[in-house]
Amino acid sequence: MRKNLGAKAILYPMPVLIIGSYDENGVPDAMNAAWGGISEETQISICVSEDHKTTANILSCKAFTVSIADAENVIAADYVGVVSGNNEPDKIKKAGWTAVKSENVDAPLFNELPLALECKLISYDEESCRLVGEIVNVCADERILTDGKVDLSKFSPITYDPVNHDYITLGDKVGKAFSDGLKLK
Repeated sequence: MRKNLGAKAILYPMPVLIIGSYDENGVPDAMNAAWGGISEETQISICVSEDHKTTANILSCKAFTVSIADAENVIAADYVGVVSGNNEPDKIKKAGWTAVKSENVDAPLFNELPLALECKLISYDEESCRLVGEIVNVCADERILTDGKVDLSKFSPITYDPVNHDYITLGDKVGKAFSDGLKLK
């Protein structure tokens, strides 16, 4: 038997995205955003309200990075989500992260987060808070790669549980995509 829960923002898994940007003085900033995902082959869409420092930074620089938070950085990832860059100019240092400039866009990469999308701003809609970026590059620390591919046995991305307000790591492999279903053909 099913129980109706109403219209709510419940979707699993919900990625924990760390959006990186530079302010007008070149100071790196980061925020945690859970409402986002790939919306086209080389596009990402994220819901981020206009009152965030990150939003102003992106609209100014026309670029941003999206790192995937991992289990090793869960405390710092949560910190950059609960503290505003509008009030705390030294967020990155307090998070314990170090930033380096992306080679492809005018935005920071965080050395501690091993996977990042480097994006150019396509659009931002103030009414819906929808930020759309063109993914111009994906970069990964070699420590999470096997044969040049991301290896989830070496990388523990976290997801956000919007019902219980928890961070959860991804689990074990349970099947092979574009293969296992062929057994029913």
